[in-house]
Amino acid sequence: MFAQAQRYFPGLLTCATIAMASTFIAEHYGGPVMLFALLFGTAFHFLLESPRCAVGIEFCATTLLRLGVALLGFRITFEQIANLGYMPIAIVLASVILTIAVGILVARLLGLSIFLGILASCSVAICGASAALAVAAILPLYKDKERDTLFVVVIVTALSTIAMIFYPVLVQNIGLSSNQMGVFLGGTIHDVAQVVGAGYSISDPVGDVATVIKLFRVALLVPVVIFFSLLLRKHHPQHASRSMLQIVPVFLIAFSLFVVINSIGLVPAVLAEGLSDLSRWLLVLAIAALGVKTSFQTLGQVGIKPIVLMVVGTLILALLVWLAEFFLMAATVR
Repeated sequence: MFAQAQRYFPGLLTCATIAMASTFIAEHYGGPVMLFALLFGTAFHFLLESPRCAVGIEFCATTLLRLGVALLGFRITFEQIANLGYMPIAIVLASVILTIAVGILVARLLGLSIFLGILASCSVAICGASAALAVAAILPLYKDKERDTLFVVVIVTALSTIAMIFYPVLVQNIGLSSNQMGVFLGGTIHDVAQVVGAGYSISDPVGDVATVIKLFRVALLVPVVIFFSLLLRKHHPQHASRSMLQIVPVFLIAFSLFVVINSIGLVPAVLAEGLSDLSRWLLVLAIAALGVKTSFQTLGQVGIKPIVLMVVGTLILALLVWLAEFFLMAATVR
């Protein structure tokens, strides 16, 4: 056991140092911690050449990543989702499904890999970097998988930050109510942290609605990942022989279980909050590890088309949610 821990320690310490530095800068100077962790991580790409560090870095990028996604379940309860009412749920559900479908179609029209299309569209539609990491975990191993994953995380985090700045200004100038502003912000901004920042920058009621809507989008990660796992089993030989337990990742089963446990109150609120914070910390560690594993030179080879894909996906998601709310307002007036 001790010898095993020694193998992981140098790489784990490297990622933890990057994560702590990123968190410090984000908290004291502002900005998305995920993006800082990515950028700092790429500066230490040379450490992958050291066998002492490589093992721990891989551990952070795989095992700790899955654990971090699983612990996201402690952010969500069924009561939060039920309190939204059926209309916001319908709007979010429809916009997520359509955004993923259109995103994959646009990826094919641009001549991009179907796997990159799935990664990009799911990250935009569901929960940004966390969704990209979760979906990447169930995709088959292909040549540019790590490069594509890191690229999607970088771009979706940047787009989410831009949305956090501009969307609050937008929603306050198009005649939406507090509840509608919360639905729009929670239904369109990619990362949880940016949704919280945007919502509470307007008011507490807007922030509360935006956060719950966002957590509902996070919960949609489960059916989406299961759907693509089954799809891969059907169309890709390397997945055809896998059992149902192999298709549905353990971390996703754990995520669902934690949602149930949190919903029925088996975990004290203080502990649930602590586990949620641990989840965030583990995801920052995983992002730092992914940063170390990828170089700027590799990212530069991706080209402009994936950026176009993700910008289009972001605009489609915003348009779908806004149109749904617009027609809802028109129906209410009548």
